[in-house]
Amino acid sequence: MFISSVEWVVMSQIVNAVQAEAWNGYEGEHWAGHADRYDAVNSGFNRFVLEAAAIGERDRVVDIGCGNGQLTRLAARTARSGRAQGIDLSAPMLARARARAAEEGVANVTFEQADAQVHAFPAGGFDAAISRFGVMFFADPVAAFANIGRALRPDGRLAFVCLTGFEGTDLGAVFGAMAAHLPRPTGPDGRGPTSFADPARVREVLTGAGFGEVDCTRVEADQTWGRDVADAAAFIRDWGPVRYQLRQASPEAATRASDALATVLRSFARPDGVRLRGTAWLVTARRPA
Repeated sequence: MFISSVEWVVMSQIVNAVQAEAWNGYEGEHWAGHADRYDAVNSGFNRFVLEAAAIGERDRVVDIGCGNGQLTRLAARTARSGRAQGIDLSAPMLARARARAAEEGVANVTFEQADAQVHAFPAGGFDAAISRFGVMFFADPVAAFANIGRALRPDGRLAFVCLTGFEGTDLGAVFGAMAAHLPRPTGPDGRGPTSFADPARVREVLTGAGFGEVDCTRVEADQTWGRDVADAAAFIRDWGPVRYQLRQASPEAATRASDALATVLRSFARPDGVRLRGTAWLVTARRPA
């Protein structure tokens, strides 16, 4: 496979190689190809992040793990005399983000492929750093947030949402129904989707990275996973972590897991689609003045 000089420079500046491989492979392609569907799942959390970040008209904002860029574009519209930049490992998702910004006529936004843990941000170049479920996969979270902190001006603001644990949540019920047949599709702690499920760990990481005024608040939002049960079940089966687990199972176990998934989703079916109540930690912090 031919690698351009630009791509070689980008890849040489990435330390989170495992995540880079995933987000430039099936996972990133699936998210880019289903951008509207993933936004239907996660967009209910946009307002929490934007309000917590208190973005001003002239602010400079960086969106960490921006993915398909919906939150970045919203931040750019809020900072209409400022600018927003999205950072992500995934070339497929960044291509989608740029295309959407062009379609929507959002001119004060840029997107860059980079590993936020080591990227050479301009020192003090941003007033606020935000993220929607994009900060749970760092190879070294303390180093990553220290680097993000250096990118903020003194007294700069950090606001992001991350997953809570699955216990007692709608998504936990969905995964629980499959658990008898498959392992739960998440990493155990350090770099998986629920790596920041414990607020004590969040505070430890951010304090260790030099942030102050760290606060974690539980927030909830509706998440639409599909038009009906069959549509939602197919989408979830194709979601990277679940797809991986299904492929590790025997055909019989995979069929049982798929049947269990469809059964549990029926309890969340509404006339307007299959809707789960999503939960997250809204985390805010500041770089010391």
